[in-house]
Amino acid sequence: MAGLRAEALNRGITTQTFDAALKGVEADPTVIEAMDTQPEFKTPIWDYLAVLVDDQRIAEGRAKIAEWEAVLAAAEAKYGVDRNVIVAVWGVESDYGKLVGGRPLVRSLSTGACSNRRAKFFRDELMATLRIIQDGDMQLEALKGSWAGAFGHTQFMPTTFQRLAVDFDGDGKRDIVGSIPDALGSTANYLAKAGWKTGQPWGYEVRLPAGYSGLSGRSNRQALAQWAKHGVQALDGQPLSGTGTAALLLPAGPNGPAFLVFSNFNSIYSYNAAESYALAIAHLSDRLRGAGPFKTGWPTDDPGLSRAQRRELQARLAQQGFDVGAPDGAIGPRTRSAIKAYQASAGLAEDGHPGVRVLESLKKKAEGSPVPAPGSVR
Repeated sequence: MAGLRAEALNRGITTQTFDAALKGVEADPTVIEAMDTQPEFKTPIWDYLAVLVDDQRIAEGRAKIAEWEAVLAAAEAKYGVDRNVIVAVWGVESDYGKLVGGRPLVRSLSTGACSNRRAKFFRDELMATLRIIQDGDMQLEALKGSWAGAFGHTQFMPTTFQRLAVDFDGDGKRDIVGSIPDALGSTANYLAKAGWKTGQPWGYEVRLPAGYSGLSGRSNRQALAQWAKHGVQALDGQPLSGTGTAALLLPAGPNGPAFLVFSNFNSIYSYNAAESYALAIAHLSDRLRGAGPFKTGWPTDDPGLSRAQRRELQARLAQQGFDVGAPDGAIGPRTRSAIKAYQASAGLAEDGHPGVRVLESLKKKAEGSPVPAPGSVR
């Protein structure tokens, strides 16, 4: 902490700002634990998207678009970014402001800054947080967010806030926590600065030839004519369309949905460097404008559940006497333990996976249908 204080003073942070912000702050060991459990890198893509792009998030997103139509129209006009994409970022990042995180930023970031992993990253973010306080954009009490320091409706990191947050409601402050216009305008500004091209798609689903084993990956970009030579086709059989080069994305391998993605996908990807994350925002934006789900199914016999289905799963487990706590749709250790216990009793593979297989088994049990005897299905 003494080293952080000296560094802050060297960066122009006053002693008053530092001492007031860090007074009584103690380490948060859960920050270190969270570094190894980021869902966009750990969760199967079909489970990840089932939660982030479900009927509830689509319906609420459309309602938000209607509610904030004037702000979104102004953001589109100024930054050239599609309103559906702006709102999709909002939906994925914080469920439209419902899940902004409650960890004090200075505690999370100072913990990371004093750790042996990514210490420089956390130091820089801590210094940016202190600058936000010192500049008067936001108060210390409002700066709460994720374990990594992201905060606000669209979860900006403090250094990102410094560079790209805008005062979009005209009150003289940049406040992405208390002002939805500031949050939406700042997100549009971020995507514009990341290279968003007005009027162009992020990409679209395509069909692969049988046994495809050619190039794929976000960095392998080719002209559409070249992809056509490889046998890649539009789902409707029409010629491939789009401007510039494209990459072929296979998030679950060649047997799952395939996508040609353009430079706008990279703009979304820059928000959080995970392809599953970028695909969630891209797909949600399509669903908000009225498109349907992907045409190609995921290569799994146990698809993920929406939040409504997860709540149903928890409720049915509770009815069978398993301890899941309140059915809130969040799958934590208690729910996974309950799933495993039920799977053991029903003769299912004990993987704790909150998928369709265990939910259908619970439904059959409630209806009085026979379920496999323990040990008969493994």
